[in-house]
Amino acid sequence: MSLVFAAVTPHPPIIIPTIGKENLAQVKATVKSLEKLNKELIKAQPEIIIIISPHGTILPDAFCMNLCETYVGNFQQFGDFATKMELKGALSFAYKLRKGVEKQFPVIAISEPNLDHGTLVPLFYLCQKLKNFSILPMSYSLLNLEAHFDLGYKLKDEIINTQKRIAFIASGDLSHRITPDAPAGYSPKGKVFDEKLIEFLKNKDTRSILNLDPELVEEAGECGLRSIVTLLGIISRMKYEPEVLSYEAPFGVGYLVMNFKC
Repeated sequence: MSLVFAAVTPHPPIIIPTIGKENLAQVKATVKSLEKLNKELIKAQPEIIIIISPHGTILPDAFCMNLCETYVGNFQQFGDFATKMELKGALSFAYKLRKGVEKQFPVIAISEPNLDHGTLVPLFYLCQKLKNFSILPMSYSLLNLEAHFDLGYKLKDEIINTQKRIAFIASGDLSHRITPDAPAGYSPKGKVFDEKLIEFLKNKDTRSILNLDPELVEEAGECGLRSIVTLLGIISRMKYEPEVLSYEAPFGVGYLVMNFKC
């Protein structure tokens, strides 16, 4: 088949009801948007969900694919000892995908059944009521943006040659420095970065994203740009319509939920 779903999602643990509790009201736009994405994902009926996260194994000069038969996850580190998830791995597809890209890109295979929160939080919402699917978690590297775009470009070549219905989720938060009480401290460039990135995404201006000022990116303290650029590489030769479902920063971190209608 091909790519049937693509989206950008944030991953703040506070949007998990058992963690956020009374604070959920402050992130209601994000929660509502993720619930909408869940409905879109159910309609798309993906057989495999590829999700790239900033909080898995990060290597300076290589990408990681996490290959397991079964993955598990929980939110105990955030005080939630009740919520647990178990997800099936797409092993056969993952082996073929890695083989298809490793001659051109440094891709390391790991086997880590415990999923990071950058993977778990989006899947908590997006996999509700979804049936008959498996996942392939990935982590980006510290290579430059062009390398991530090129990886996505190559991943698309492999995706279109499979008979499976594939969804791709770019997990990542935008600037962590939006307000004076932000976790990474305040910078006026945090808001500037978020506004520029969202505008470029809406206008399909990928070149401007790849050419973002490195000092602006560094000052923003983001964790989602490389995930997003990888997604852009995948959809670069496709007809798609970007749709911003929501953006908010109630705790000083930019939460963007965006659908790319392919």
